[in-house]
Amino acid sequence: MGESNKKNNNSLKNELIFGKHNYKFMFIGLACITLGFILMSGGGSDDPNVFSEAIFSWRRIRLAPALVIVGFGIQVYAILSKPKKE
Repeated sequence: MGESNKKNNNSLKNELIFGKHNYKFMFIGLACITLGFILMSGGGSDDPNVFSEAIFSWRRIRLAPALVIVGFGIQVYAILSKPKKE
């Protein structure tokens, strides 16, 4: 009887919450978020007295925030999707 409980406890401990499918989408979402923040960076001027219009580029205003939002959407999908039984 004692060994039966040990087997059940071990099988519960080794079971992961998410499946391979979920982790794959989590890493894709994380990569999208990271790329979005990298694209948002820069555009400043070395001289604080000089204003640079590069901060208002299409990449920093439209593309990068959209990529971050898409990345968070992928994360939500990865967390809420049901893990596939293998």
